[in-house]
Amino acid sequence: MSMQTVSLVQGSPEWHAHRAHHFNASDAPAMMGCSSYKSRSQLIKELATGLTGEVDPATQRRFDDGHRFEALARPLAEEIISEPLSPCVGVNGMWSASFDGLTFMHDAAFEHKTLNNTLREVMLEGCTGADLPLMYQVQMEHQAMVSGCKRILFMTSEWGPGGDLIEMRYCWYEPDAELRAQIIAGWEQLEKDVAAYDPAAERTAPAVAAPIESLPAVVVQVQGALTVTGNLDAFGDALRQFIGRMPTKPATDQDFADLEAGSKALKKVEDALDAAEDGALAQISPVEQMRRIKADLKNLARTTRLVWDKLVSAEKDRLRTALVTGAQTQLDQHIQALNQRLGANWLPRIAGGFAETIKGLKSLDSMRDKVAVALTNAKHDANQQAYRLEVNREHLVQEDGDWIALFADFSTVGAKAEEDFQALASLRIGSHKQAEAARLDKERERIRAEEAARLAREAAAKAQQDAEQERLRIQQQAQQEQAEIAKAQQAGTLAAPVAQDLAGLVQDKAVEGVAGIDAQEAIAAAQTSAAADDGQTMTLGQLNARMEGIGLGKISAATLEHHGIPFTKERAAVQITSGNARRLMLLLSMGYRKLADELQAVAA
Repeated sequence: MSMQTVSLVQGSPEWHAHRAHHFNASDAPAMMGCSSYKSRSQLIKELATGLTGEVDPATQRRFDDGHRFEALARPLAEEIISEPLSPCVGVNGMWSASFDGLTFMHDAAFEHKTLNNTLREVMLEGCTGADLPLMYQVQMEHQAMVSGCKRILFMTSEWGPGGDLIEMRYCWYEPDAELRAQIIAGWEQLEKDVAAYDPAAERTAPAVAAPIESLPAVVVQVQGALTVTGNLDAFGDALRQFIGRMPTKPATDQDFADLEAGSKALKKVEDALDAAEDGALAQISPVEQMRRIKADLKNLARTTRLVWDKLVSAEKDRLRTALVTGAQTQLDQHIQALNQRLGANWLPRIAGGFAETIKGLKSLDSMRDKVAVALTNAKHDANQQAYRLEVNREHLVQEDGDWIALFADFSTVGAKAEEDFQALASLRIGSHKQAEAARLDKERERIRAEEAARLAREAAAKAQQDAEQERLRIQQQAQQEQAEIAKAQQAGTLAAPVAQDLAGLVQDKAVEGVAGIDAQEAIAAAQTSAAADDGQTMTLGQLNARMEGIGLGKISAATLEHHGIPFTKERAAVQITSGNARRLMLLLSMGYRKLADELQAVAA
């Protein structure tokens, strides 16, 4: 919302009516409890009743001088700002402000005050608006809030009767977001206090001590001549002589003993003199009666005074305590309500510091004003903290889930500024995601390793099972082949040597765990070989020639001996029958078959 200007003459009925319906910049210091001219309670009364105090002549003269000084200083301000300045009244919603001068674009404003000693002390060379008393800062912050200006020229000056400049000082004030938030919260609370205003409870005047009844003057007269007799003169001479005999600078034990004894004697002299005085006065009954009455009255006045002093002190302390504890209770309740809204006890209990706020104050009204402002500011701070907690909590709810579990310390870090918290959240969430990704990779690797180990175990078990099944199959096959070989031998269709060769080969292959021979094929080949044996002989050279011709290499007599093949020698030539030659070829072929199976098993 932007500011709207209002054409009003300052001091006119329309101007006063406008002020009665808006929160004005000139009243902002009183609302914040920092005004030197009006208390917060007075402002509440004025806004609630519409009644304002009369302006006395001295105050009116001060106002008139202020307006005159302002008009004289405005050209100087225009030179500093380098733009024309227009006095005006601006409105922004419920907020209003009177400007001593405002630029056309409302980007700079001018505020003038009459120079005084307080401003002289703070407006030194190089000062800024932050160095000014709070009451001036509050007024200008309210003006900036209404107009939206970026800076305000604060000038203070003093002029002579003829318009001559006596002294002038100035500085720039720039808006303060935190102070503005306090002002907004302060006006909200003041509006509630105005609505709750009770005229019957309002004091019409500051507390002033009631007139004290004048007591009659104390008069005591002694009439008539008195005759005093006795031996005071002789006693005095004896006393002086006694004192003169005592050592003034004791140096020995005797001197110290004499002085101690003499001191005790002098105490008795004091008591005797008092007793003699009392006895003499008591003999004069009117004087004695006067003394007793005087003592009684003095004691009455003293004890009553002490009682009243204690009563005043105790009651003031009680009221101060009630004021401070009441404000703290309201603040505690406000924080409790905020935590209920947040859904968690993230806001800690805040000590309002109300006792320090009223320290040194005498008036209860001034204490109430200070505590009210301090309570408003404390509530505002709590509201701001709750707002940051809400915004930062919402930031943790993202598309990939709610990350609040990473923030066990959210009550502390959640109160950070949004940018700072978002940076922290990004760091924590990113670190968590990296750690979670590493954990998942490790878990997947563990599962993969376990699966690989399981598959290896299953493969090993299956291989063992297959090997066992193959072993049993080979054994069964060997048993069947041996049975067939034995059956062929019993039937006379297979010669014993050949049967033994075949049975031995079958047994060897069964023990070695490789596939057996085709028993039927071997038996048939052996039977065919036996049937074709015509008893003819050939030399080993002839057999080797035929084997080399088909690429089978050569054999020796040792080969024949190894396989149990009978042979003869004639003229150094090894001779074997054709049947044994065929038997040898059969054994060799079965040996080659066995070797081929072994080589295949090794390659597998």
